[in-house]
Amino acid sequence: METGNHTFSSNFILLGHFSSSRTSLVFFFIVIIFIMTITENTVIILLICRDLRIHTPMYSLLRHLSFMDILHSSNIVPKIITDFLSGSRTISFASCGFQIFLSLTLLGGECLLLVSMSYDCYVAICHPLHYPILMNDDVSLLMATGCWLVGTINSTVHRAYALHFPFCGSRAIDHFFCQVPAILKLSCVDTTKYEWGVYVSCINFLLTPFSLIFASCVQILLTILQMKSPEAQTKSFSTCSVHMIVVITYYGPFIFTYMRPKSYHLPDQDKLLALFYTILTPTVNPLIYSFQNKDVLEAMKNMLKSNFLHKNSRTNS
Repeated sequence: METGNHTFSSNFILLGHFSSSRTSLVFFFIVIIFIMTITENTVIILLICRDLRIHTPMYSLLRHLSFMDILHSSNIVPKIITDFLSGSRTISFASCGFQIFLSLTLLGGECLLLVSMSYDCYVAICHPLHYPILMNDDVSLLMATGCWLVGTINSTVHRAYALHFPFCGSRAIDHFFCQVPAILKLSCVDTTKYEWGVYVSCINFLLTPFSLIFASCVQILLTILQMKSPEAQTKSFSTCSVHMIVVITYYGPFIFTYMRPKSYHLPDQDKLLALFYTILTPTVNPLIYSFQNKDVLEAMKNMLKSNFLHKNSRTNS
């Protein structure tokens, strides 16, 4: 009982991410990336909410993706900034549990959301005449709700299991946030059974969705090759290739991190991989999905023009 009470009342220590000689440079880089992430994704959400012309299922799913990216970065980066400025690296048991819960909710939800976006792309290119039936506002809302719900259930289970193991020795987590593989290394009991549960979860949230996305892209490419219009071919291929780039950069590090045995995890390697799906990808997603899109650029021009005219009218009055 004393060990259990001590486990649940003690703080963890986050050892950080890189060597001290590069800490300031890395900190500055992370702050800039964080500001870009919040700004870009907030702009996307505002544009989609304001402009009726992009109130479509595709942009509805994209809005959820942007919101997930904002939460994901906000779940991790502010703690890094606080620790750097205060010099403290401790994190309470409750805060660590919440960080695990929110991180896994967003990781799992985003994996499923990328599948939904692939389905939207598949229907739009391969079955354009049936698009209003197969993919409409109600379907997109149901998909997004399912992504959030399933991700939340999965993270609740993993959070409960990952933190119920006793930590008899050091509570120093060799990572920049509370990540499940890094925490399992601190346990003084055998966690093999739970690791098998992690593999099963990874199959459901990583390998199966990735296979579905890959299959949809193959079908899309076959459809593109049958198109007679070069312009339609170029547009469809661009849409598919952009989505696959995001999928690979997101799923790749995620799979490599969570589908390896605990003994094969190298701290520096895990930190570098985590940078991709927790900090870099949320910044890149708006650039890839939106700011190269004509509809989004047009919506942004209209919003800026509207704000400029409103400001001028107030000044003149």
